[in-house]
Amino acid sequence: MEEKINRIIESNGKSPDRLMDILLSVQNEFRCVPEKAVSLIASGLGISEADVSQTRTFYHFFSAEPVGKYAVYLNNAAVSGMMGLAEVVDEFEKLTGIKFGEKTADGLISLHYTACMGMSDQEPAGLINSTVFTGLNREKVRKIVSDMKEGKPVESMVTEYGDGNNAHPLVKSMVKNNIRKAGPVCLGDYEAGKSLSKALSMNPKDVISEIQESNLRGRGGAGFPTGLKWLFCSQESGDRYVLCNADEGEPGTFKDRVLMTERAKMMFEGMTIAGWAIGSKEGIVYLRYEYNYLLRFLNSILDELREKNMLGENIMGKGFSFDIRIQSGAGAYVCGEESALIESTEGKRGEPRNRPPFPTQSGYNEKPTIINNVETFCSAVKIVENGGEWYRKMGTEESAGTKLLSISGDCKKPGVYEVEWGMTIKEMLDMVEASDVQAVQVAGPSGVCVPPSQFNRRIAIEDLPTGGSMIVIGKQRDLIKDIVLNFMEFFEDESCGSCITCRSFNMILRRQVEKIVEGRGIKPDLVNMVQWGEIMRNTSRCGLGQTSANPVSSTIANFRELYESRVKDVDFQSDFDMKKAIAESCKAVGRPPIVHE
Repeated sequence: MEEKINRIIESNGKSPDRLMDILLSVQNEFRCVPEKAVSLIASGLGISEADVSQTRTFYHFFSAEPVGKYAVYLNNAAVSGMMGLAEVVDEFEKLTGIKFGEKTADGLISLHYTACMGMSDQEPAGLINSTVFTGLNREKVRKIVSDMKEGKPVESMVTEYGDGNNAHPLVKSMVKNNIRKAGPVCLGDYEAGKSLSKALSMNPKDVISEIQESNLRGRGGAGFPTGLKWLFCSQESGDRYVLCNADEGEPGTFKDRVLMTERAKMMFEGMTIAGWAIGSKEGIVYLRYEYNYLLRFLNSILDELREKNMLGENIMGKGFSFDIRIQSGAGAYVCGEESALIESTEGKRGEPRNRPPFPTQSGYNEKPTIINNVETFCSAVKIVENGGEWYRKMGTEESAGTKLLSISGDCKKPGVYEVEWGMTIKEMLDMVEASDVQAVQVAGPSGVCVPPSQFNRRIAIEDLPTGGSMIVIGKQRDLIKDIVLNFMEFFEDESCGSCITCRSFNMILRRQVEKIVEGRGIKPDLVNMVQWGEIMRNTSRCGLGQTSANPVSSTIANFRELYESRVKDVDFQSDFDMKKAIAESCKAVGRPPIVHE
């Protein structure tokens, strides 16, 4: 073990910044990161064991005990449940003789749950030793378990391949792109290097001005003006960094996965243009662990760009040098928040930072840093090529350009759609051929659950902003049990724990939803749930914590009748009886009562 770990540390330059990569390599080598490895890593990097241990214990895909030779991770997100997860779980447990969370006695197979894997358009899906399996059913599970018991390599279990670069020799994945509608920006015609050549002939300030002229706003959901972010960073002194957020962990979104599969050069080109604009020499792509099946492919694209002098030293002979590396995550939803992503890239726990200072002032390694997601960098390429005015003619006044939507759930045509901002929910539902719709979850669990009475609202930053996740929920679903409860379980599990309100109230709200589903709720519970959500919005440090109560508050606001039909309408005989009932209700979910006797 000591020899192997020392080699891993050496291959990562003995840099504490590369702790995530070191831990991932150790996990792959030994199927866990044991205590002895923690000591060896700490010694080899010259850091404390506490520093190594706190990172190891934070991420979902690191384990202290060995996982099975075949580690099976099933996505238990809401859409997976809608598409038949229960039958897949039942078949795995029946054939292996163990429950999820357990390992066979011979150590061959271990079964685990994980959060949304970015495969919502082809659920149920799972990971086996980082290889993606999609569209799982009982028949496929029987074949997979049989192959595992015969000791076959996981790669050989994949007998059908997806479309486009999903069938590339370095990918060989079952994943499908499901590109249903290609627009003129991210999924339109693309010639690698054309935009970069133009950018390098321009003054960096003019490149930023073109991005500002376009009114391009961040495509991760927050909608901050991209040009303004680049401008702020360019005005800071010292080394600067370009970070690409490819951690799309919001349940229901998968459009960045498609872009990295089919538009990897475009993403890297956008980062290089950003590097020129702000005066940076280094870029980093933070790739979520669930997309590690794309890692070898993405690194091959980087090598190709270097060979073509579109990356590396003296790019295109213009005297500009810029290179990119890929940093793998290890399973943590909170790393989608930009400051938590920076912490993780530095090898730490993915906990959000206090702001100010903002990343453009003090980001990666305390240097000025811009962070944009995959779609934003791809959009920047076409803006530089065709001009900001061209881009601004699409969409709405506040939301310029196009938006990639990841649409899944109860519809006939799930997949990726590139549309202009401003489309109504009704138009979207017609486009994906959805009928008998009860609700649409816009922007994933942290967004808003929209009822039919609001289907004329527009998908735009000024009305219904979204990073891309759009989940269609049919009338046959139990909205509270199948959707809201699942979302609250997700937020409880994914809270980084640094804020007391986020750490506590997600658990309390999850218990409260369970109580209502079980028929034990009373009307005052609904008042409490709304109030607790307000507390979270006002006191959590990051945007993820501030919006994690949204599944409850949004559905109480828009589907209150569903809650009222399940809670007891108690006729209290006195004010004392009411206060006592509220106190007992709060105690049942582990929350001190708001109203004391």
